[in-house]
Amino acid sequence: MIAQHLPILQVVLPLLAAPICMFIRHPRVVWMWAFVTAWLCLPMSVGLLLKVLEQGTIVYNLGGWAAPWGIEYRIDILNSFVLIIVSMIGAIVLPFARRSVEREIPQKRIYLFYTMLLLCLAGLLGMTITGDAFNLFVFLEISSLSTYVLISFGKDRRALTAAYRYLIVGTIGATFYIIGVGLLYMATGSLNIADLAVLIPNIGGNRTVQSGMAFLIIGLALKAALFPMHMWLPNAYTYAPSVVSIFLSATATKVAVYAFIRVVFSIFGDVNILEILPVRNMLMVLAIAAMVIGSAAALYQTDVRRLFAYSSIAQIGYIILGISFDSVTGVTAGVVHLFNHALMKGGLFMVLGLLAYQIGSTKIQDIAGLGERMPLTMAALVIGGLGLIGMPLTAGFISKWYLIQAAIDIGLWPIAFIIVLSSILTVVYVWRIVEVIYFHRPVNPINDIDRAPISMVAPMWILIGATIFFGINTNATLEIAGAAAKALLAGGV
Repeated sequence: MIAQHLPILQVVLPLLAAPICMFIRHPRVVWMWAFVTAWLCLPMSVGLLLKVLEQGTIVYNLGGWAAPWGIEYRIDILNSFVLIIVSMIGAIVLPFARRSVEREIPQKRIYLFYTMLLLCLAGLLGMTITGDAFNLFVFLEISSLSTYVLISFGKDRRALTAAYRYLIVGTIGATFYIIGVGLLYMATGSLNIADLAVLIPNIGGNRTVQSGMAFLIIGLALKAALFPMHMWLPNAYTYAPSVVSIFLSATATKVAVYAFIRVVFSIFGDVNILEILPVRNMLMVLAIAAMVIGSAAALYQTDVRRLFAYSSIAQIGYIILGISFDSVTGVTAGVVHLFNHALMKGGLFMVLGLLAYQIGSTKIQDIAGLGERMPLTMAALVIGGLGLIGMPLTAGFISKWYLIQAAIDIGLWPIAFIIVLSSILTVVYVWRIVEVIYFHRPVNPINDIDRAPISMVAPMWILIGATIFFGINTNATLEIAGAAAKALLAGGV
């Protein structure tokens, strides 16, 4: 009986758990409540993925009202895969959060932090699972509003500026998105994504529909931090509390990209907007700019957290590039990189969270010589960096290999070369970190380094270890991503 209602329980559980934190208030008890909630969401996501693989797409009508009159949750192989990403990161982040949050957040505000974290988790899961374009906007706002508050919890006063900047940009993005939804509703009379996919091909040349498409794409591009609409991201990741940087870097932009994919291939899939309008070339150019400029900007950063924030912009470029190829291999590369980048960047920001906990800094000059004093943590940093480069036996290699293959398959050899060039830039900034931690002497030696709690070290190594595991054992992720790509390109909703 419960199995039938997993789609709604996936969202309702963290959504109801969040306000309960306001009543609990005790820091340790609130953390335990959030921990249990997150770990209940993970098996639900796994169960939904297994059910989809066994039975095909799951349709869940809220309140028994069939679409398009009612809100529909539609779970297919793509969004069940993204559900795994979000719930897995949420579950792994919570053990890490206890000690990190106690160190970085005032005790009297910890219950507010976990309230917002659970709301953000609920919003991201809701964005992923819903089959209704307006309902997606509702969950987008739930996740965004909670994210603004989470970023503002940072100890540095610049966290408030970062949160405010994200608030402005996020509001613009959400406004663009809802205008796009309104225009589609005006043209079709429907908000259901599956229904829109059927109705739009009959009126594809309608200017209202085309305008709606433009608003949707720009709004979601702002949320996904696609270059040049990325300016909110570096400060948000740099000045937010460590746990927030981990969670957002591994999930928030991934879900926004998922929504972007859903708009392009589901709502407008049958009219093939990547070919009819100059969307494909535009996305390709922006993705390449993100890859090169994001990697180049990372070279000049003096804070490792900010460096990896710019790296995230480049990695989003890889995902969007795969989508712009509009081929099974390209979309497979983009979808699998959603998963792989979540592992790599989540693990790397956990390393930085440990640095913030143990030495109180993530400045490059302050990590000099730590390779000897913190060998396990620095080894995790190196492995995560190798994943970003795309070295063989890491998850990042699979993504880039498929991207290069997709570019060659459609005769775009120069783009294959640019992918390699961007990877070389990644080698440079990763080597810069490796050189500092292993070959430089500390400028200001740190006498007392706090012992790393196992509750923080274990989650870090789970994600870093997964980067290696899924770089060697690629069958599961590639099969799921490949099946999702084939369904999207065949017009699957």
